[in-house]
Amino acid sequence: MDEVAKKASEGSPAARIGVFVCHCGGNISDVVDVRRVAEQAAGDGVVFSNTHMFMCSDPGQALIEQKVKEHELNRVVVAACSPTLHQLTFRRTLERARLNQYLFEHVNVREQVSWVIEDTEHATRKATRLVQAAVARSRHLVPLARRRIPIYPAALVIGGGIAGLVATRDLAQRGMRVTLVENRPFLGGRMAQLNTLFPTGERARDLLARVIRDVAHHPRVTLLTNAHVIDSEGVVGDFRTRVRIEPRGVDERLAYPGNAIAACPEETISNFDFGLSRRKAIYMAHPGCYPPVPAIDWHSCTRCGKCVSAVGGKGIDLNAKPREIELRTGAIVLATGYDPYEPMYGEFGYGIFPRVITLQQLNRMLDPEGPTGGQVLVDGKPPRQVAFIHCVGARQVEGVHQPGADGRVHDYCARTCCTAALHAALEIKDRCPSALVTSFYQDIRTYGRGHEDYYEQASARGVLFIRYDSTKPPRVLKDPRGEWPLTVRAADLLTAGLDVEVPADLVVLATGVVPHDISELVTMYSCAVGYDSFLLEVHPKLRPVELAVSGVFLAGCCQGPMDVTECTAAASAAASKAAALIAQGQVEMDPFVAQVDEQLCTGCATCLGVCPYEAISRDAGRRLAVVSEALCTGCGTCAACCPSNAIQQAGFNDRQVAAELAALLA
Repeated sequence: MDEVAKKASEGSPAARIGVFVCHCGGNISDVVDVRRVAEQAAGDGVVFSNTHMFMCSDPGQALIEQKVKEHELNRVVVAACSPTLHQLTFRRTLERARLNQYLFEHVNVREQVSWVIEDTEHATRKATRLVQAAVARSRHLVPLARRRIPIYPAALVIGGGIAGLVATRDLAQRGMRVTLVENRPFLGGRMAQLNTLFPTGERARDLLARVIRDVAHHPRVTLLTNAHVIDSEGVVGDFRTRVRIEPRGVDERLAYPGNAIAACPEETISNFDFGLSRRKAIYMAHPGCYPPVPAIDWHSCTRCGKCVSAVGGKGIDLNAKPREIELRTGAIVLATGYDPYEPMYGEFGYGIFPRVITLQQLNRMLDPEGPTGGQVLVDGKPPRQVAFIHCVGARQVEGVHQPGADGRVHDYCARTCCTAALHAALEIKDRCPSALVTSFYQDIRTYGRGHEDYYEQASARGVLFIRYDSTKPPRVLKDPRGEWPLTVRAADLLTAGLDVEVPADLVVLATGVVPHDISELVTMYSCAVGYDSFLLEVHPKLRPVELAVSGVFLAGCCQGPMDVTECTAAASAAASKAAALIAQGQVEMDPFVAQVDEQLCTGCATCLGVCPYEAISRDAGRRLAVVSEALCTGCGTCAACCPSNAIQQAGFNDRQVAAELAALLA
């Protein structure tokens, strides 16, 4: 800590405390007698106490500034809402009043009192006790100085889909050095598997190619494909990340990739086409993919050497080994994407009937460069009746739907599948005008500008809509009369629950989305995960696209289901925040770090074993514990376990905590 904090700890002036209690527009004052709380806060060291309708408002903050100067306050206690919302607001208010921001104590009397206690008398007593405890603690507060850590001027983007590519492009265009890490051999992610985008109808891979071109040709960008993060440590401004790069097996010297692919005898299912086609063990994902060099699927390759012989031995190395590198960056952007929901065997006939496919498979069939050349054929003929079933793997109901691999049903809305299903239905009507299309849905949620037009267009072009109850989903059965391959049965809510039966020779399941498995990264960066298993930003309004871990940002569908427009917007937001952080040159962090009293430390090394952030080392010469302020997060574990009481945590020392407890238990 700096000299200011050191002198303050040696002897603080007599406490002159101001207490400010917020009505929160009635959220607090409708239950708690806030005036009584303010009156009973008066006591030893409290020279001013008052209430205000909205302490966080500009007039409320101005009141605090005014009273700090008028009464020469050197401690401030605010009783209001959660500190996660406005603690920083009030700290900045103290700074404007020329008072050290850490001479402030925040009391949560909304979430901890008025929102959980209905009885006014009980709520007022609890709020009073909490404020009195904060006053007792504030008497022992000392000025602290924020830590300043230099920022390494580079960024790491994890994920090479559209979100990761846009984030990389935006960072590079702002003058930042960027490394993009993609665990697949080719860039583009899920967007590369799409044909056209709604609502513009633009070719997805054409748009993707332009973004990839901007990234690949930028001098400040380093692209690492077939690579994944295996370890990361450090703090905001200085992350050290180890990346394992799997061998591609092919390099730019390969002159005739087609010869190598044709010579390969091994085939496997194409994941890019969702199992609708097969590919060779040496392959290119799709025409125009990037990098424009084949890759070897080592799980399928038998290293027979026929591909090497076909190209004269140049450009293919079947004995290539993985390598590891370390990247040093100041900020990290997670753009790890999503996976389509994979229906379970038998779900709506999936896996039992070959004519039951997913919307992703249909999109690949509609693609002119896809496995069927853009033709939707059933036994070599265009389909006569196509049935779409919405909300497969989304908006599921506990007790009705079978839980997934994580033991939970997917009860959240996938947001994009309604529009995507209607987009595909119109594509079918374009290519097979005589086909009858029926849509089984719970609710049509074509959100977004221009997307509602799809519903109106589909209705105008004869798409039939049947609304089903989520507790009674449709059933896909073999037609008992044998006239059609399949039949879909459901109770139609639009006709007061009338049972309807629709024949079909093709059933398309509009599946939801699930987060890509990034459990290793979740542990590595201590990511907050929501009930739906997507990553949580700190606050959607106050700190969007930010993780609780400083310096780590979110982009795209790792946060939740998004369309391409939303993905790119989120990616640009993440890039903007990361660039702003790096451009500062240094980052200021809260000073709540562990401090070692060298007079009491015995060098027992107990703290070294319990620190989860490896922020403590041992001075071999003096046999003392040494805390790295850059790595310490102020969790307090070391202070709690030190047998000689040699470690104190700034802002939470024994005197402060003991005074607070004594007031609570008095």
